[in-house]
Amino acid sequence: MKGLKYLFALIAMFAMASTANAQIRFGVKGGVSVSTVKFDKDIFNSDNVTGFHVGPSLEAMFAKGGLGFDVAVLYSQIGFDSDVRAVKNDYLEVPVNLKFKFGTPMFNPYLSAGPYIAFRVAGDKTWDMNVAGIKEQLKAQSFGAGLNFSVGADVFDFLQLGVTYTLGLTDDYKTFVSEDSNDNNGKSRIWKISAAIYF
Repeated sequence: MKGLKYLFALIAMFAMASTANAQIRFGVKGGVSVSTVKFDKDIFNSDNVTGFHVGPSLEAMFAKGGLGFDVAVLYSQIGFDSDVRAVKNDYLEVPVNLKFKFGTPMFNPYLSAGPYIAFRVAGDKTWDMNVAGIKEQLKAQSFGAGLNFSVGADVFDFLQLGVTYTLGLTDDYKTFVSEDSNDNNGKSRIWKISAAIYF
């Protein structure tokens, strides 16, 4: 977690220092999320579940060169499916990414990467998971953090299409047989297909 905090601080300093000389655009971003959870122990199968993400976005690029950053506030639905039941929660997610573009205004590919934080805002907090005759409790955590890695392109300078892989670094779920025996943790793994319109 310390490394993630330092990365957020570095990007924030970079953003504050660069906005005076940057081309800033505001827009709306949305798309489809395909998520699952990687647990420490394979007590039950974790399969993909489909959700969505949507929210405002800001992009700032240097006037010279292809380096910049973007930040968004996304309402995001993620979770996982299993043999027992599907689990979904809604999060308010804030990604901050360094971005590099190369190409022409008509078609401008980009690569980006950076940290995110997420706060659970809706959905059940606990579930009963009956596995192999054992009644497990599954608990969703209220806070999550991790890293995003994206590739995409600007099309006609106003439409941005991209694919993002999100690697959760904190435990988003815990399973336990009793309240005092947290013995299995799960981290989110998410693929996102997004479209953003900038003004």
